[in-house]
Amino acid sequence: MSGGSDRSVGRRIASGRESRVLKVSVVIPARNDAPMLERALQHLASQLRPADEIVVVDNGSTDDTAAVARASQAAGVVVVDEPVPGIWSASSTGYDAATGDIIVRIDADSRPPVDWLAHIEAIFVTMPEVDAVTGPGEFYDGSAIATLLGRNLYLGGYFWSMSLWLGQPPLFGSNFAMRREVWADARGRVHRTDPRIHDDLDLSIHLAPGTRVHYEDTLAVGISGRPFASWSGFGRRIDWAFHTIGAHLPEEAPWRRRAARRAVEHHDPIEPDGFPV
Repeated sequence: MSGGSDRSVGRRIASGRESRVLKVSVVIPARNDAPMLERALQHLASQLRPADEIVVVDNGSTDDTAAVARASQAAGVVVVDEPVPGIWSASSTGYDAATGDIIVRIDADSRPPVDWLAHIEAIFVTMPEVDAVTGPGEFYDGSAIATLLGRNLYLGGYFWSMSLWLGQPPLFGSNFAMRREVWADARGRVHRTDPRIHDDLDLSIHLAPGTRVHYEDTLAVGISGRPFASWSGFGRRIDWAFHTIGAHLPEEAPWRRRAARRAVEHHDPIEPDGFPV
C-alpha cells in the first residue's frame, strides 16, 4: 500500500472556493437513516472544497430520509429513488446518476473531516496515474468491543487480506473515490442485484487489471461502530465477505488476478475478460 501524500496540497486547492479543478459527485446510499444522514450532510456542507453534487439514494426508506436530504443546506443535493433493497443496488444507482469527473462514496453514518474533498481532489490532480483512492475509517461511537472488532478484525483484516488477493488495496465503501471512467468500465461486471454481496469488495474485484488504487492513510473518515455492536451484526458482515469471495472463485482467483496485472504492466495480450491469453 502507498500513502502519505502531502496534505497541504489539499489545503492549497481548498484555499479558494472558486478553485475547483475537477467536478466531484458524492454518493450516499441510505435506508431509514434520517438522523445519521442529516449529520453526514452537515459535514459535507462544511467542506473547505464543497461537493459539486451530492447524490442521496433513498433505498425504500419509510422514515424521513428523503425529506432530510431535500432539506439539506449542502449544495447540489439530488435525491434518487432505488426501491430494490440492498446496499449494492442503491450504491450502483447512485454511481449511475452521478455526473462528476470524480465519484466519491460515503455511507449515511460517515463523518468526513472538513478537508476531506479537498484532499481527494488534490490526490487526483497531483497523481494523474491514480484511478481510485481509498482511506481508513475512525470509529466515533460504539462500545469498546464494537471498536475492537471493527478496527482490528474487520477493517484491518479487510485491507490486509484483500490487498493480498487483489495485488493492491481494496476500496472501502465508507471512504473512497474513483474516476468516472472506472465506474463506466466496471458497472457491467458487478453483482449489483445480489443483496449478500459486499459492494465495495465486489467493485474492487471487478476493476480492470490495469486500474491503479491508491491507499491514503491520512484520508480518514469518521464511521459508526453500530454494525459491530453485536455478534450477529459482526457475523452478518463476515457472511457477506465469504459469500462475495465464493461468488468470484475460481474465475477471480488471486493468482489469475496477479497474472492479469503483470500482463498489463508488461503489455502482454489479454482476453476480453481482462485475463492473460
